[in-house]
Amino acid sequence: MRDLLAAVSIAGLLIPEAVAYSGLAGLPPQAGLIALLIGLVVYGLTGSSRYAIVSSTSSSAAVLAATVQNMGGDPGTQLAVAAMLVAVTGVLFMLASAARLGGMSDFISRPVLRGFTFGLALTIVIKQLPTILVVPVRHSDTPRIALDLLAGLPHANLVSLAVGGVALAVLFTSGHGSRLPASLLVIVMGIVAGYIVDWHQYGVAVVGAIDLQNIGLHMPRLDRNAWLQAVELGMALVLILYAESYGSIRSFALKHGDTVSANRDLFALGCANLLSGLLRGMPVGAGYSATSANEAAGARSRRAGLFAALIIALAVWLLLPQLARTPEAVLAAIVIFAVSHSLHPAVFRPYWIWQRDRLVTVAAILAVLVLGVLHGLLAGIGLSLIMTLRKLSEPKLSTLGRLGSSHDFVDLAQHAEAKAVPGVLIVRPEAQMFFANADRLFNGVLQLIKARPELRAVMLSLEESPDLDGTSLESLQVFTAACRSRNLLLILARLKPAVLQVLERVSSEQGGGVVLSELSVDESLQMLAPASAPAEEKPKSR
Repeated sequence: MRDLLAAVSIAGLLIPEAVAYSGLAGLPPQAGLIALLIGLVVYGLTGSSRYAIVSSTSSSAAVLAATVQNMGGDPGTQLAVAAMLVAVTGVLFMLASAARLGGMSDFISRPVLRGFTFGLALTIVIKQLPTILVVPVRHSDTPRIALDLLAGLPHANLVSLAVGGVALAVLFTSGHGSRLPASLLVIVMGIVAGYIVDWHQYGVAVVGAIDLQNIGLHMPRLDRNAWLQAVELGMALVLILYAESYGSIRSFALKHGDTVSANRDLFALGCANLLSGLLRGMPVGAGYSATSANEAAGARSRRAGLFAALIIALAVWLLLPQLARTPEAVLAAIVIFAVSHSLHPAVFRPYWIWQRDRLVTVAAILAVLVLGVLHGLLAGIGLSLIMTLRKLSEPKLSTLGRLGSSHDFVDLAQHAEAKAVPGVLIVRPEAQMFFANADRLFNGVLQLIKARPELRAVMLSLEESPDLDGTSLESLQVFTAACRSRNLLLILARLKPAVLQVLERVSSEQGGGVVLSELSVDESLQMLAPASAPAEEKPKSR
């Protein structure tokens, strides 16, 4: 019974949003309704979360609009392109599930995702204002749309502005904590007002006919280059959809102690998007607001989504002509209200307190506003990866010394009471060694060696490196030769099993000259005789 009551509640929320997000994506209103029904049914049958509501979302609608616009073409071609992108997105989701890539959303860092979401919400709000004001805009990028709005503000349609303003007032005053979904309330108000006032007489546009008569499976007929481009652009849609979806799925699973399967959800999202694309629907994902509303309404299982699909299908069948009379200004208000929860700067406050990732968040916001939704997302991800690689490519080298008479070895720069071991340089890289930092790391060690001419041995503590790539091994060979030319014994300590295994193969080819050890720094030091010359390789084990 609780699932049925929750279904009634969320159905009233989902129908208006589905129609509104269709306009945001530049698609006919039926596209959102098709996607809504498919998402609810497919995820209800195949998903793993008992709270997730899979439907069209504001972010996926905006990304789809940007990708379709990027591929160009006339309106008819753009509809085919949109269907192709959604279908390709579904296939990519299913391939990711087969490859067990449930953690792929981790490629978007949280600061980038929050910055992107904030910039996207701001972009969506700005792009909805021309609909409310009935002001023509000549450009498609956000900064120039804002300038067009300012220039056309004196000529705004006051009736449409009043309709949108009243809708926003109702949404923000009764949108939280009300049993009746506020979006459904403003839709009903707009339809009722349309029976009293002729919207066309005052220049207020309405949704118009919603065609659900000619629904059928369609395979978009486009050339090979269009399909290849769709795969490239579909990856961006997959990343943002999955990051948003699995974020909400995981949040509610942790809150209630539920177990969810990332790969199963990838498959469920793939099936839903593939079917939606073939039926000319929108991309779907598990939006946080709809999932939160489902939980708040008392849902207990995935049956709530299935019940909601039945209620929505019945409502659409009975009330389709009435939905067509909805003013577009009301739909624009619903979209603005839906994304308003993402426009709270407080989410960035921790990054300023921690003094971490501030540049990334600001850059992600600006990238969306200046470059657009699609390129902004890609730029944000690229910047995040570049800054991560930059940090990893410049690892800190800690010179270790013995702390008192104990067996502990600590960073000499951090502990003034620690003493360096006479004749031995002990260095610990504070990051994993890989192709981007190997040469720089060994050059840094060579500089430390030059500063201590009395050395007879060098020890590298490699506990931060679970494995070594080919570039690292080649750099290590060059460094070993440099140590041999200085009559220095090289000890590689605290080696992980995979690293020890590959270094044994390297040493057998190179002819020895390196001591390999899985033991601690203190235990590895015991291998050194007081006046030992460079020794042949003696692999050690625990």
